[in-house]
Amino acid sequence: MKIKNKLLNKNGKCFIIAEAGVNHNGDLDLAKKLVDVAKKSGADAIKFQTFTAGKLVTESAPMAEYQKKNIGKTESQYEMLKKLELKPEYHKILFDYAKRKGIMFISTPFDEDAIDFLDELGVDVFKVGSSDANNIPYLIKMAKKGKPIILSTGMSDMNEVKESVSKILKINKKLAVLHCTTEYPCPCGQVNLKAMETMAKKLGVMIGYSDHTEGIEVPVAAVAMGAKIIEKHFTLDKFMEGPDHKASIEPKELTEMIKQIRNIEMALGSADKKIAKVAEKYIAIAKKSVVAREDIAKGVKITEKMLIIKRPGIGLEPKYIYKIIGKKAKKDIKKDELIAWKNII
Repeated sequence: MKIKNKLLNKNGKCFIIAEAGVNHNGDLDLAKKLVDVAKKSGADAIKFQTFTAGKLVTESAPMAEYQKKNIGKTESQYEMLKKLELKPEYHKILFDYAKRKGIMFISTPFDEDAIDFLDELGVDVFKVGSSDANNIPYLIKMAKKGKPIILSTGMSDMNEVKESVSKILKINKKLAVLHCTTEYPCPCGQVNLKAMETMAKKLGVMIGYSDHTEGIEVPVAAVAMGAKIIEKHFTLDKFMEGPDHKASIEPKELTEMIKQIRNIEMALGSADKKIAKVAEKYIAIAKKSVVAREDIAKGVKITEKMLIIKRPGIGLEPKYIYKIIGKKAKKDIKKDELIAWKNII
């Protein structure tokens, strides 16, 4: 799958999304700082969220427990989200700002109007949040735009995922699916990374992972297991006011996560089992050869007790000891001398 000029394939680099979400707190300057951090960290894209509170929730819809805990007060979802809307005019400013900085701007649309808005804005890829993974009319509308789609599945079982994937693929083949566990923060025991392998086998599409755990080890492990897209929430400061800051990582952690992911990608290498170039210089020094354990006179029949296997590895390999036993010395062979074919008959 290709996202703008970035080709995602089995042997290529992982596409890393720095998820700003609503951690801008509705403030444009703060949102710009998040773009700066994402770029500096080495992320491929920064992602925000596109919604209008009135279109997303009823005015009486309750907050999630983690939101109450993180904000420190109880109010309706509508009241909370109204303060976290990213204004339409901010989208254009941030889209252009990210482009100048050299990082891709992505946003999750939370309704069908938002899909049209982001399409007109010029986004290169659509990201579907877990809450809309089974929203078939929404997914069909998005698929018809013809742009790549990244689908999170934190609130869906395999049957639901299969249904959504089939609906999208009938219209648009440019699809990647992310395993995810919807909890903030998510305990490691609830992650179930192996589900990625199941999804890869059963769905036949590119697989990635959207992470909500504390720390950075789980997304790094996901890359080692084959994830080609990683999404991770980040913030400038975990102690800022807002629902998602506490379940996000800070700039230094984001940079370290990406560094470790890139190191893991290099370490994975190819599927070929061969001697690494850097190891070749150790072969003669560390491998072993067949050596005379004692002085062997010319014409003497060589027995096993006359031989030993020792470094260096520039002589006959140990496997040839069985062919040497029973041969005769063609010349006097000194103790600790490497056995050579030319010296035995």
